Amino acid sequence: MEAVEGTIVTLVQWLRLAVETMGALVIAVGVIVAIYGFGRALALQRPEHYVEVRLTLARYLALAIEFELAADILSTAIAPSWDQIGKLGAIVVIRTGLNYFLMREMKEERVKGGYGTGQA
Repeated sequence: MEAVEGTIVTLVQWLRLAVETMGALVIAVGVIVAIYGFGRALALQRPEHYVEVRLTLARYLALAIEFELAADILSTAIAPSWDQIGKLGAIVVIRTGLNYFLMREMKEERVKGGYGTGQA
């Protein structure tokens, strides 16, 4: 039975690592896309595109936070102590809060700027 449990723990750890890596890759891609968009806005001298660049980066960050939350949830499945579960719970609360405020800011920017409403 311990061998099966050890195998499951190992598989979950590898899965958690893969999900965390996906989150990091999403952030990296988002930063690259944002840098490109920012460079284009500077080159074209169109400061009104800065909001669009921010929204693009925010979408990538929101997706990355979701991946990181998924990794945290996987960690709770194999957490060895209540102390570690408590720390993971705090991290989940912080990341969920970050995601909530990021999504709210994105929504406000879209409404304010007319992005995604067909007005832009």
